[in-house]
Amino acid sequence: MFLYIIHGWLVEKGTSAMNKKYKKHLTLEDREKIQRGIIEGISKSSMAKIIEKDISTVSKEIKSKRTLDYRCRMNLECTNYKTCVFGRVCIEECPDYIKYKCIRRDHSVGACNGCSNYRGCRYNKFRYDATIAHKKYLNTLSDSRQGVDLTTSEAKELGDKVKTLVDQGHSLYQIVNDNKDITVSVKTLYNYIESGVFRVSGLLDINLRQKTSRIRKISKDPKFKKRADRKYLKGRQYEDYLNYIEANPNASVVQMDTVYNDVSNGPFIQTFKFLNSGFIFCVYHREKTSKAMVSGVQLLYNTLGSDVFSKQVNVILTDNGSEFYDALNMEFIDGALRTHIFYCEPMQSGQKGSIENKHRELRYILPKKKNLSELGLKDQTSLNVITSHVNSASLKTLNGKSSLELIRFLYDDMYDKLIEFGIKEIPKNDIILKPYLLKK
Repeated sequence: MFLYIIHGWLVEKGTSAMNKKYKKHLTLEDREKIQRGIIEGISKSSMAKIIEKDISTVSKEIKSKRTLDYRCRMNLECTNYKTCVFGRVCIEECPDYIKYKCIRRDHSVGACNGCSNYRGCRYNKFRYDATIAHKKYLNTLSDSRQGVDLTTSEAKELGDKVKTLVDQGHSLYQIVNDNKDITVSVKTLYNYIESGVFRVSGLLDINLRQKTSRIRKISKDPKFKKRADRKYLKGRQYEDYLNYIEANPNASVVQMDTVYNDVSNGPFIQTFKFLNSGFIFCVYHREKTSKAMVSGVQLLYNTLGSDVFSKQVNVILTDNGSEFYDALNMEFIDGALRTHIFYCEPMQSGQKGSIENKHRELRYILPKKKNLSELGLKDQTSLNVITSHVNSASLKTLNGKSSLELIRFLYDDMYDKLIEFGIKEIPKNDIILKPYLLKK
């Protein structure tokens, strides 16, 4: 037995075959060494020697348990995106398309931790976290070995609790994350429900939150509105947005849109999704006009105050809806620039996909084809109730935290302004994401 050094690591050579036999699975300490190795940029083969595992074990571990920390805003990761002559409308059939391959991310190290170009990189960014990776491993191990390890009374107690929260609109992830006394994984809960374990509690099935495709009805005799002068798009198109973000990678981006059911009578909800926190700010309107949308931006400005607004709303990205054409009055206040307005390409809602995904959460409470006024949406106060519940829900993308929790921790000045406006944190088990919220 002797010691040798790999990249500053003191490694013991000559471990007995007996010891190796009982070290088939990676420990938390092994995963911490892998994380450190990724940060320091050493090769997977060196990591494997340090933890006395095969290189294939290290490769599979990193690839399977790394998490997507930043998603590339282009449809495809293209090497030639900086010199693109096609407006960065990326398709695989493009003659200039060359799939981007990162030596560090995709080969030598396997993740982006410690990369010197991490902040400026515009491609998919993956991080490996030892604690998260080990938790995933333990959950998988538990699920593979666990049957129905419950007594009848325990099944009844757990089933009653889960059913109550499911009826309030909680996802199973939120239920497991927000209730530390529930020690089983999300997958195990699904298995229990599917196998009828919670039949005694009346929980036989769950209405899963399914992705639905939008079906556009085309009128036989369409009547088109006269569009405003499109000069407002000059310098504000999606390509301009990408260039601005490339030049200002730390810019705080907010996506803007509208939600409604009755285009003739409303009500209409102007939505603002803050990409740095996942928070959605909603403004109540009786009409869907450019004047109303400008007033919505003004309300957001007044709510946050000029200092917080200037830090949190550097850019607003929206679509080409006729209600958003008044870019100048949204950008400027009293002759001074307060934000930058940019527009997505026509029929490219995926370019602001983050807010589209957030709308799904609003739709749990405000389903399509329903009269929103009859559901209780009558003014800004009732809308603030909805906003409070949606933003208090735990998010997997935030490692089990809610948007409001994140804002309270990172942006306390913004948090205070939102509380003053009438938005508040809801206790986890009191959150309701169902249409009866405003009638309870």
